[in-house]
Amino acid sequence: MFPEDLKNFLDEKYNQYNCINFIETDPISIPHQFASKEDIEIAAFLSATIAWGQRTTIIRNANRMIQLMDGQPYLFLTQTPVNDPTRFDSFVHRTFNGIDCNYFIYALSAIYREGGGLEKLFAEGYSIDGTVKTAITYFREQFLSFGPQHRTGKHIANPSTGSSAKRINMFLRWMIRPANCGVDFGIWNSIPVAALMMPLDVHSGNVARKLGLLHRSQNDWQAVEELTGNLRLFDPSDPVKYDFALFGLGAFEKF
Repeated sequence: MFPEDLKNFLDEKYNQYNCINFIETDPISIPHQFASKEDIEIAAFLSATIAWGQRTTIIRNANRMIQLMDGQPYLFLTQTPVNDPTRFDSFVHRTFNGIDCNYFIYALSAIYREGGGLEKLFAEGYSIDGTVKTAITYFREQFLSFGPQHRTGKHIANPSTGSSAKRINMFLRWMIRPANCGVDFGIWNSIPVAALMMPLDVHSGNVARKLGLLHRSQNDWQAVEELTGNLRLFDPSDPVKYDFALFGLGAFEKF
């Protein structure tokens, strides 16, 4: 397949899957329950954090986290004591358990009460060298600065040690890409769309390799850079829009 043919094919699939019809069955449906910026980004961050495994289970457990915050994430984090030792103890999603959930709630509360919120932290990291890799690494350092148990750190990816950071890249896509089709939100403007990196997972990685867009066998940060770089040849201003195409081809069409 020639590059122009491949671009046309991916554009077609992007238009097919960047559609509100797919919101209901995707974890992005959780932040779509809200209207305010803060509620959206908190719900999105927590939903993205547990976005591995069966999608129905992810959505059910993400909804449970929201319910445990009385259905009002920002109000809960900023105006409710979050040191209740029992509220989140029973929460479990695969290896993310009550210990992790309690820490995430505590850290998010501190970030919103004293640190200016999630966007500010990622923007500070991005301003260091203008890369999403550094933005994620900086955010991770700040988020884990409140003394979590060792086990909790694995739930915040570290691209500086090679992680693909799939879930954080997906969260950043949700926040930063424009809302022109009603799927992504486009509520952050401190990091440009062009700087986003692909949320690489099994589906998108396998499809990318079949299409010749990715040659690295591991789904690590080097693979993210390789794939995103190739997708920038098709659309330098918005390379991660092709996440819709690659994921859709893999998850729904078994390409």
